[in-house]
Amino acid sequence: MKYFSLIWAALWRRKTRTLFTLFSVLTAFLLFGMLDAVRTAFNVGDQLSSGRMIVSSKLSITQALPISLLNSIQRVPGVKQVGWANWFGGYYQHPTPFFPNFAVSSNYLGLFRNRYELPPAQAKAFADTRDGAVVGAALAKQFGWKLGQRVPLIAGIFPRNDGSNDWNFQIVGIFTAKNPKLKGAEQQFLFHWKYFDEGNAYMKNMVGWYVVNLASPADANRVAQAIDALSQNSDHETKTQTEQAFQAAFAKQIGDIGLIAGGIMAAVFFTLLLLTGNTMAQAVRERIPELAVLKTLGFQDRTVLALVLAESVLLIALGGVLGMGLAELVIPGLNTTLAGAFPALPSLGWHGWLTGLGLMLLIGLVVGALPALRGMRLKIVDALAGR
Repeated sequence: MKYFSLIWAALWRRKTRTLFTLFSVLTAFLLFGMLDAVRTAFNVGDQLSSGRMIVSSKLSITQALPISLLNSIQRVPGVKQVGWANWFGGYYQHPTPFFPNFAVSSNYLGLFRNRYELPPAQAKAFADTRDGAVVGAALAKQFGWKLGQRVPLIAGIFPRNDGSNDWNFQIVGIFTAKNPKLKGAEQQFLFHWKYFDEGNAYMKNMVGWYVVNLASPADANRVAQAIDALSQNSDHETKTQTEQAFQAAFAKQIGDIGLIAGGIMAAVFFTLLLLTGNTMAQAVRERIPELAVLKTLGFQDRTVLALVLAESVLLIALGGVLGMGLAELVIPGLNTTLAGAFPALPSLGWHGWLTGLGLMLLIGLVVGALPALRGMRLKIVDALAGR
């Protein structure tokens, strides 16, 4: 620590260059923090430990299941309540901005009582209105929708029986998220599955997935196995998993998230190595006479080596800690925005920070190694002579 002031002064010898390099490092570790959170969220294990599970097709989550499974699932010991839903894929006026919209059972919101809040009068109106729809408060605010307003959605997948793509709904309820961190769930548009089943041209008596609330989360494994056994060796075999795992599988349709995140991080850090390596090489090259003076004053070769390496590690650590700290601040906001559509991004936690700090140390040592060796091998006479 007695040489810290010397290291600090050398680091800021060229302030503009250092600031731009720090910004590059900050950006790299901000991306690392975000992508690591994404990778972790999409690689959650399929541990059946939740009180809510999703029953979907074993082949693909895009493969529908027969509604006839409902009674059998309800009779499985340990099942408290069952609902169902189907992806609709419609849009309002224009394909963008996109929002999730589902055809759901009449008890669907009741299955998520701990997550959503809908006034009782509006819940009754939804139950009594054939073409009724309930929407999230954020979505209603975005489009200026009011209770009683009729809203058309244009079908992207399911046309009507008459060949039309226009589906008309009446807004009878506006729900809110009980948890402020899950405000993104208020971007959903929900309407009656029966209305969808009667009106669509292609699919009858089929649902996308079942939602199962358990009497006790401890029974999750047993209940999951019992449900999957109901359709074993049939043309509609099921896969029962936690809600978190189902959301991850739903989002993974866009690709292998872990592989994509890993590839991006590798590219970012490779570029960072080139950038910071050039910065450190240039910084040491400019200070050759100064390093020669230090050796003249009695600094040993290994001390000069350590000073340059410490400067390199400090440069990476400053930008890295700032970047990961910014990632910690951004993640809650992303969870609020994406809730209901993607798995919740976890905070970096001690594992993420340890990985990040290890990368900072490794990158700092790698980019500082060649300049530090050059400084250590420096001959005083040659350096002062400008050779």
